[in-house]
Amino acid sequence: MPEEVLRQAADEMLDWHGSGMSVMEMSHRGPEFMQIHSEALLDLRELMAVPASHHILFLQGGGIGENAIVPLNLFGVKPRADFVVTGSWSQKSQKEALKYGASHIAASGRTEAGFTHAPAMSEWKLSDDPAYVHLCTNETIDGVETFEIPDLGDIPLVADASSHILSRPMDIAKYGVLYGGAQKNIGMAGVTVVIVREDLLDRAMSICPSAFEWKTVAANNSMFNTPPTYAIYIAGLVFKWLKRQGGLTAIEARNIEKAKLLYDTIDASRFYINKVERRARSRMNVPFFLADESRNEDFLAGAKARGLLQLKGHKSVGGMRASIYNAVPLEAVKALVEYMKEFEAKHA
Repeated sequence: MPEEVLRQAADEMLDWHGSGMSVMEMSHRGPEFMQIHSEALLDLRELMAVPASHHILFLQGGGIGENAIVPLNLFGVKPRADFVVTGSWSQKSQKEALKYGASHIAASGRTEAGFTHAPAMSEWKLSDDPAYVHLCTNETIDGVETFEIPDLGDIPLVADASSHILSRPMDIAKYGVLYGGAQKNIGMAGVTVVIVREDLLDRAMSICPSAFEWKTVAANNSMFNTPPTYAIYIAGLVFKWLKRQGGLTAIEARNIEKAKLLYDTIDASRFYINKVERRARSRMNVPFFLADESRNEDFLAGAKARGLLQLKGHKSVGGMRASIYNAVPLEAVKALVEYMKEFEAKHA
């Protein structure tokens, strides 16, 4: 979270703009929250250049919830989908879809070293006439990001962009559906952004719950049931913060600089290892391993003493992982790089 946003939220905690209420206390249908909600939608549409052909929905359930909500909304006519598997999260999406229909793995980025690349479209082996093709455009655990997004024509492309949404411009017109949980670059956990093309709103399965049916949610402007009001308020503050930074082109330039500094440090060393192909390296999540993993605990303890926290890699892959989302300043990455070099000099 940007510190600037946290301070504004703190200042407005007890009294939002002279209303005498905290946002937490507002009626979601009252004029105060309706203003917050409307501005958040408009700012997000502007930031991401969302075309008029696509609706923006505020839902609940996170990215994992959307793993079920997507097939429930798109399997009504053709209960089958293709998946490009680039890491742990796209694996979860593929397995969840099996509860509602058939799923086919069109391509996989798994190698003997784990998930190390994003398969080019020339490697995709699509099935005949799937309801959609799904991919996770940034894998937090494995550190794989997909930058080349194909145009699939009449086949809707569905993307889980939870962990890098708003980190760079994206051509929304290429996607039938793009979704993301809030708790990386949007704000606090609780709200999920779903961007869905108009023509896909009428393909839901009959068993789809009303609160998760995109057509119903869109018709009610994300107010069919009580939305996560405070999470939407925080998201709105982040959207305005991003606009003040110069928008997504400017934030992308900062993210490239941060990621390059960290990857260059790893590549220049024999002490640290990153296994992901360079063209698919995530700018948000940088996994790396110590060549001598017996030093892992010492590395983490030293990092904690420097105020460098949450560097332990996911339990499924081990090693280390630095998450350098939008709100992480360049100075923080410089501090990590300085520590890594000092630790290497001491133990190499």
